[in-house]
Amino acid sequence: MPNPFGKSRPADQPYAIFRAGDMTCHVLKTYKMVKNEDTYARWFVAAKSDATFGSFELGDTYALEVKRYGQLVAADPAWQEAYDTRPVPTVQEYLADA
Repeated sequence: MPNPFGKSRPADQPYAIFRAGDMTCHVLKTYKMVKNEDTYARWFVAAKSDATFGSFELGDTYALEVKRYGQLVAADPAWQEAYDTRPVPTVQEYLADA
């Protein structure tokens, strides 16, 4: 079974959105399936904060850091099922309210 989050998405259509303070992190791709993620699992993200002057910066980051410091605020239903998260709005609902 292929990784359901292994195909890159644009920053305005992420699989999930995490927030930590003034930083917003859009998950655009995961490199491993959920069951295979370990301490060194990476996610490709678009991050935005006051330090980026309101624009997104793209890059890889450790999934553990995003999950540890960020709070999930929106996700696709498939993401919620795969990561067994609490119910949150879909990405489209969240971005429509922003």
